[in-house]
Formats: sequence, structure tokens, C-alpha cells
Amino acid sequence: MIAIQHLTYNQIDKQKWDACINNANNGLIYACSFYLDTLAKNWDALILNDYEAVMPLTWNKKFTKYYLFQPPFCANLGVFGNNVTTETITAFLEAVPKKYEYWDIYLNKSNYFISKIYSYYERINYTLSLNAPYETLYNNFRENVKRNIKKNIQLNCQVKKDILIDAVIELAKEQASSFSKLTDADFDAIKLIYIYLKENGKSTTYGVFLSNRLVASAAFFFFKNRAYYIIVGNHPDGKTIGASHALINAFIKDHCNQNLILDFEGSDIQSLAFYSSFGAGIEKYPAIKYNNLPRLIRWLKR
Repeated sequence: MIAIQHLTYNQIDKQKWDACINNANNGLIYACSFYLDTLAKNWDALILNDYEAVMPLTWNKKFTKYYLFQPPFCANLGVFGNNVTTETITAFLEAVPKKYEYWDIYLNKSNYFISKIYSYYERINYTLSLNAPYETLYNNFRENVKRNIKKNIQLNCQVKKDILIDAVIELAKEQASSFSKLTDADFDAIKLIYIYLKENGKSTTYGVFLSNRLVASAAFFFFKNRAYYIIVGNHPDGKTIGASHALINAFIKDHCNQNLILDFEGSDIQSLAFYSSFGAGIEKYPAIKYNNLPRLIRWLKR
């Protein structure tokens, strides 16, 4: 029998937690304690043995009802550890306290499970290994990407590294306002994470300028062997000239021949086909929507 304990936030040993995430073969930046502390409204934990495997429970409360939710800028959570089996994942899910009557959460790619209680649906991410010469990576780009890169050069667009994070966030906010529920507080929080990582040499920004005007931007976070394409903003004027293609190309050129995976995160900003045009491959992961609220509230929540 797999024994899993539930710990409230104040009971979590952050040092052991972060060691588990760092050592786990499926460890992701989203599960690091500093990331959760900054972006999750509240979080508790499920722990297997002495932090052999862990699962953050990112939660909130509305009226008298507790629920699990996916924090902003946090593409994957779930169970993290080594040699995590389907049986282990199922045990973690069934150990979630019953007070959480509604779940809307995304697990990670190694978290597929079989359960009589819970079911999952699949989400899609795209990733690209940069461990190859630039010429090899470039040859895998689709022709429209290559055309847009050349167009940027012809228009004398400039790609700059380490631009101000405030400029990146401003452009991302403008774009997100039309489709996203992200708040100013969410952007303030991700800025704090960027600054923290920057101080440790683990984040950077890129921007594409047309006539000194920022038309595409992004921040990249680094953790273990992944580079996360995050806080993305594209001005409408940049879309017509493929500025985002030039930005991603510049990042790939700067980081080729490294044991690094470019994680596009999946996104509602652009169709996923955009990422596959760089030769990126599909990375699927399970997500759970579970509703055990009282019948009337359940109907309203649909």
C-alpha cells in the first residue's frame, strides 16, 4: 500500500520539497517552492514517504467551498518524483482531501493514471530540443518561418536581448486583455519571478523592434534542462511581418548545441501549429476537471 500524507503549507519542509523537484526526472519550474509561493493563492502538499514524490495542491476558497485551481503562468503541476508509476499517480489523486469538491488542474506528461473516481482529458504542448547545430535546427523550420525571418532582415528589424521586463509585460498585457483573465497582480507576480531568476542568471528577455518600436517580445525562464517561453507579447504590426518568428529564431540561434529543451508551454495566444512550424514535437499531458459540488452549485459551475 502506498502511504501519502497531506501537509498544510506551514508543515512543508521547503528544502526537502525543492530537492525533490530538482532531483525528479519530471521536475518543472512551476513546482519549485518560490514559484508556487509567488503565483498560487494558497498551496498545501501531498508527500510520499520522506519527500520521495510530491504533489502541490494549489487551492482557493469561495464562500464555504474549497477548490483546486491552476495558478497563472503555471502550465503543469501534478506529481513529481522518480520512478512514478500509474499506481502512484492514482494513489496521490485519491489522497486529495475530500474538502476539495471542485478541481480544474493540469498534471505533467508523466502523470497518466487509471482511476475509477477521476478521469482526464488531454492537453497539448510543443517542445524542441536545441541539442543540434543551428543549421540542422533551421533546416527543420517550415518555409513560411524562413520567409518571415528573411522579411525581418529586409525590413531592418532588430532583435535585442535583455530588454526591460516592464516593456515585455506591457506588450503581453495589451495582447492578453482581449482573451485572458490575467490580472495586474498576476503580471506583478511573474515579474518578481523574472527578477529572482535574473539575479541567478536563469532568465532573459528578447524583443524585436521595427523602427525602434517593440513589436514582439518574450521572457525565457531556465530550470534544469528546459527554457520556458513565457510572458509573450506580439503587437498586431509585428504579426504581419512574422516578428515572433524572428524572436524565436534568435533564441534558438543563441542556444543551439546545448542540452536544452525549448518549452513553448502551449498557448491560447497563437495556434499550436505555430510552434510545430519550428520543428517542435508534441508533448501531451493529462488534465482533470472534477465536480463534486452540491447539485445546484454544480449546475451553475458548468
